[in-house]
Amino acid sequence: MKPALALALNAAALAVFAFAQPAPAQSFPAKPIRIVVPFPPGGSTDLLARRLGEKLAVALGQPVVVENKPGQAGSIGAAELARAAPDGYTIGGGTISSHAINATLYPKLPYDPVKDFAPITMLATLPNMLIVHPSVNVASVRELVELLKANPNKYSFGSAGNGTSQHISGELFKIMTGTQMQHIPYKGSGPMIPDLLAGTIQLSFENITTAYPQVKGGKLKALAVTSSKRSFVAPEVPTMAEAGLAGYDISSWQAMYAPAGTPRDIVARLHAETVKALRSPENQKKLSDLGLDAGGMSPEELAALMRADIPRLGKVVRESGAKVD
Repeated sequence: MKPALALALNAAALAVFAFAQPAPAQSFPAKPIRIVVPFPPGGSTDLLARRLGEKLAVALGQPVVVENKPGQAGSIGAAELARAAPDGYTIGGGTISSHAINATLYPKLPYDPVKDFAPITMLATLPNMLIVHPSVNVASVRELVELLKANPNKYSFGSAGNGTSQHISGELFKIMTGTQMQHIPYKGSGPMIPDLLAGTIQLSFENITTAYPQVKGGKLKALAVTSSKRSFVAPEVPTMAEAGLAGYDISSWQAMYAPAGTPRDIVARLHAETVKALRSPENQKKLSDLGLDAGGMSPEELAALMRADIPRLGKVVRESGAKVD
């Protein structure tokens, strides 16, 4: 082959190769971005997505649209995100349910929580709170355990649904205390709380954001928080470990993901802008008021957390015999 022809072909090949590569972060974004929220409007995941969406729209110079795709403890929305084009224009929220618990709870999960996503960052963490109806005549975790052991399956605990952190918090409690309760799954915390206030169900391991206002209002009693440390929102409430269940630790978490294969430079841009939005004074205060600890960890740290939580919480699911009702 003649040198001139070879040079021409090489140049053409390089041009085709360059054209086939994903657009660099410098030109991203060039159109609106969609945030898939795998839970109904009004919950923590939805609230975070909408607050961050407003900040990201300003920072990135493009509209950010939030779409709710609820169902199956986040599985329906997470599956849609996993199928989206890996170009940074579709990102989504994920939780301890959709990206850890569901891996074991659902035998035919339509996505792989680790392989099908590119982690962006942790958005926030929050503990659950063990709350009981005033008709339950106990003032501590120890007294509750004694009552439950004396009355197997007489009492029921409600959750925001199968596979939620509230559900698994209750199952871990049953395993560690050797007690028996009926699990009543609801379609979110919204319909569960009225039944708890009415005494239709007797207790719950609800997110502190939803639970504590009812405690402060004197309508429910708080016995413990599920995290390893006391919550800054309710410092007077002991942890499960302090209440006698050494090693008990479940904190709900909210995170942001892109589909697997999204270019690293775009993930890095989304990470940087999301963390900047999380740490704005306005959002720091708002999250604190809601009982949320703002996140900001690196994509690698979020991936490591998932790799640890999937088997840890999977063990609880298997040992408890929890099923999708």
